[in-house]
Amino acid sequence: MESWEFGRTVRRWRDRVTPEAVGVPVGRRRRAAGLRREELAGLAGISADYLTRLEQGRAVSPSAQVVAALARALRLSDDERDLLHRLAGHAAPGHDVVPTALPASVQRLLDRLAHTPVVVYDATWTLLVANAPYDALMGETSGLRGLERNAIWRHLAGPGSRVVHTPEERAVLEAGLVADLRSTAARYPADQALRRLVADLSARSPRFAELWESGGAAPRREPGRHKVIDHPAVGRVALDCDTLIVAAADLRIMVYTAEPGTEDAERLALAVVLGTQALTS
Repeated sequence: MESWEFGRTVRRWRDRVTPEAVGVPVGRRRRAAGLRREELAGLAGISADYLTRLEQGRAVSPSAQVVAALARALRLSDDERDLLHRLAGHAAPGHDVVPTALPASVQRLLDRLAHTPVVVYDATWTLLVANAPYDALMGETSGLRGLERNAIWRHLAGPGSRVVHTPEERAVLEAGLVADLRSTAARYPADQALRRLVADLSARSPRFAELWESGGAAPRREPGRHKVIDHPAVGRVALDCDTLIVAAADLRIMVYTAEPGTEDAERLALAVVLGTQALTS
């Protein structure tokens, strides 16, 4: 009964979310006032087929991560988010687990940066949301699943990113990410998903296991970081990447900008235009 009610609730809340509210382009022939299934699925980082089965009650026991992703994509209030977790058979998120909700104030910030590449991570460096300019710059994120959404896995065991690193920069990045995750684990010792993440990373990456066991502190970092992105269409782009910490929600917001009037600013603008056209075509 709860799985059926979960699906009905998601469908009802999907119908009330306007495409404009979540930055989804609206075509001329659109008839639905709310989000289409494939649009919500893309925003939540799950497949449209899985969302269909959830809404129809044919898929049961969605993970807490999937529920949290749907709650973010649907712009739910805290009470609605907690209800969705309970309908899925999970306890409502508490203070002893890593927060994954986007506060309304953070969402407003993202809305105002709609033309700037922005990505938001939780305290485990798992990707929560990325806007269209970020996907245009760094590669589409909507198809990433499970560990693929974790930046630590991507850099230490996965394909990495479009950012160009020297060996010294990569070493600092890896040590910093692992040290930050160790600090997160100390703040949320009861979070079982966090424990599984550490175990998975240790099993898949000898480098992670080495850094984790070393117990090293995070290297000192500058407030902003200069990054070079190797974009497949426009070439290399030198950008400033500032990481903003939302202390109350334990989130990391990364914002990519270029100095106005420079060739890098022109390349960034072109990359965003080309990438956004490709994503919406």
